[in-house]
Amino acid sequence: MTDIASLSPYSSATVRSNAERHTLSVLVDNEPGVLARVVGLFSGRGYNIESLTVAEVAHAERWSRITIVTTGSPEAIEQISHQLERIVPIHKVTDLTLHGRSIERDLALIKVAGKGENRVEALRLAQAFNAKIVDTTLESFIFELSGKPEKIDDFVELVRPLGLVELARTGIAALSRGPVAS
Repeated sequence: MTDIASLSPYSSATVRSNAERHTLSVLVDNEPGVLARVVGLFSGRGYNIESLTVAEVAHAERWSRITIVTTGSPEAIEQISHQLERIVPIHKVTDLTLHGRSIERDLALIKVAGKGENRVEALRLAQAFNAKIVDTTLESFIFELSGKPEKIDDFVELVRPLGLVELARTGIAALSRGPVAS
């Protein structure tokens, strides 16, 4: 099977060797087709989107924020950012990775089945991770956990052997820290 990234001129072996994770914040008009154009830009260059969230952030202006987590060379990410800026309904593109530290959060619903000691251990882990119980039956729990993506990854790996049944994640929402960027 051919790796899609290997087909793109933007992702040579040199580029992959210096690949970095970047979080992009894209402020757009909330209108049909904008998300498809943004995603098309990434797929057309053979880059995977690791996380994607979209929500309206200014109702009166009809603006939405698209938060994209991807991996690539700094040069490729810069090129994608510049190309995103040229899409007409996009107001602002910010590479949060370059603007200092940003706050990133993810939300997950995690269904864990279990009885006896596994059930008790799942509850202990949930308490240690500050996971909220949003549903419970005699056979399972559904936990709600928000925080850094790594925190959720850690919790999921710990409950996996206890009876992980299902997992749903929202994807990363992120904002830059500190004063407003111009």
